[in-house]
Amino acid sequence: MTSATSLPVSPAAPDLAPRLHALRERMAQQNWQAVLVPSSDPHLSEYLPERWQGRVWLSGFTGSSGTLLVSATRAAVFTDSRYWEQAEAELAGSGVDLVKLEGSTVAAYLAWLEDLVLPTSPALAPTLAVDGAVMGLAQTQQLRDALGSEGWQLFTQQDVLDGIWPDRPGLPTAPVYEHALPHAATSRAEKLAGVRAQMHDRGATHHWIATLDDLAWLLNLRGADVEYNPVFLGHALVTLDAVTLFVGEGKIDAALAARLAQDRVTVRPYGEALPTLAALPADSVMLLDPKRVTWGLREAVPTGVKVVEAINPSTLAKSRKTDAEAAFIREAMERDGAAMCEFYAWLEQALGREHVSELTIDERMTAERAKQPGYVSLSFPTIAGFNANGALPHYRATPEAYAVLSTPAGLTAEGLLLIDSGAQYLGGTTDITRVWAIGTPTAAQKRDYTLVLKGTLGLSRMRFPQGTLAPMLDAVARAPLWAEGLDFGHGTGHGVGYFLNVHEGPQSISKAVPVPDMAMLPGMITSIEPGLYRPGQWGIRIENLVLNVPVTPAVPNAEPGTPEHGRYLAFETLSLCPIDTDCIDRSLLRDDEVQWLNAYHAEVLRRLSPLVSGDALAWLQRRTQPL
Repeated sequence: MTSATSLPVSPAAPDLAPRLHALRERMAQQNWQAVLVPSSDPHLSEYLPERWQGRVWLSGFTGSSGTLLVSATRAAVFTDSRYWEQAEAELAGSGVDLVKLEGSTVAAYLAWLEDLVLPTSPALAPTLAVDGAVMGLAQTQQLRDALGSEGWQLFTQQDVLDGIWPDRPGLPTAPVYEHALPHAATSRAEKLAGVRAQMHDRGATHHWIATLDDLAWLLNLRGADVEYNPVFLGHALVTLDAVTLFVGEGKIDAALAARLAQDRVTVRPYGEALPTLAALPADSVMLLDPKRVTWGLREAVPTGVKVVEAINPSTLAKSRKTDAEAAFIREAMERDGAAMCEFYAWLEQALGREHVSELTIDERMTAERAKQPGYVSLSFPTIAGFNANGALPHYRATPEAYAVLSTPAGLTAEGLLLIDSGAQYLGGTTDITRVWAIGTPTAAQKRDYTLVLKGTLGLSRMRFPQGTLAPMLDAVARAPLWAEGLDFGHGTGHGVGYFLNVHEGPQSISKAVPVPDMAMLPGMITSIEPGLYRPGQWGIRIENLVLNVPVTPAVPNAEPGTPEHGRYLAFETLSLCPIDTDCIDRSLLRDDEVQWLNAYHAEVLRRLSPLVSGDALAWLQRRTQPL
């Protein structure tokens, strides 16, 4: 047995000097003392079309979350603990520093700006420039106020990358298509009626939708403009009797346009969105979600138009899956589980007989999913991390940097393999993480693994009052780790869309400050994914998706009408794949925890057995044996 073979940590970084020089020349021309480049687009997307990946182009840091600040003499990427090791590797030798975010992002920006060497007597307050068209409204307001208190001014009126990025990618051109029956069980007309009822209740005559998942959900449309998320670039202006959809020309064909017209949806060019918004009649009342529009969009609203700030009605509505959607999601989970059985059966047989690396794991698992009915794409980049690579929560193997698990010569590495993966199906979105022992796990690995598993089991078994704010549940998953002085840096759980974004709100099981919009309600799908990461050694994360389902009665033997009766929710575990019992330290599990795990494995076996055969069935049967 050998240890994992790792190729170079990162590929050769691009030559960033000319790019940063071009930006600094523009800064000098405009008299900007600093420029901020966020990881964002005009729709506040998580995964960005190439046109708005300016932070990556300028810094070389490819993580999905981070901000670049550039001055005349310094540059730095600000990112959280999920990306620190990745950022250190990718930024090495680039001339761009890493600032590790551990508290307030804005406070970190201010501290960095305070260290800049500026002219002693500037004629005007120093200026920080940012493209307001891609900065969230609430974030920009906070930043502007904080800068003002420190003697800085914020400039938001220009695309700071305009003219300095040669061959900058244009807008995506993939066609828009309809999410149709049977999977789109709720019609476009029904969804529009629900949104309009909310508009009426708030006294709004108009409602603007800029977030792409809200737009796709409301109109039962899908696209391929954003990698991993089946959405398309667009805006929608909803009135009490019509909708104007702003989308790239040629992306909607005549047949789809005719079907949209039947629901009084008119298609207009994407570039007409903000001019249309700016031309609204003065007596309009606009419903806007301040968390889901950019500063530039809000600034385009005419001064005389009254703005009502509230969560997008579609955001809450799409988070609550209908019974019909839940049924399709269960089918998608079964198909996803069958694909994983096929993959893991291959993996066990391939170790020591074939070349197996983190890259081949990604390729093979994707290929198995692609064979399943209704498969569309992955829902995020597969994370296959062996040993130390698994300690990077958002690690991704590349052809230039990956670990090898086995060779045809019979050599097999030992350690822990973390695989976090998911897919988009016409009937649902999946996201699941499993950790497997390659060889014999050590006592320390088994202890860490079991503590994480206890967190997953503890939260999965929770019952809680309907309306509980999701962040209040976070401590349940962390408690077994906290008891041992351990913790993890990411959230415990995120909402998941219905053939939409793998990360969606409004609920978030995390250390976020709770707000009323985060209330847990029936039909919501959320991940449960506590973790534990030993830098340079291994990482553990065990993730399932769960559905909020009503529990009646909430308290056994409670009389209806008594205070303790109430409305309660429980989690139905949707993800279907065995959990590695070889990694478990049985002495750390209570009998009731073992009973839950055995019952889960029995359900996995029952539902996946009809979908697999041969080696995959044998693997499933062996891996679901009760403890």
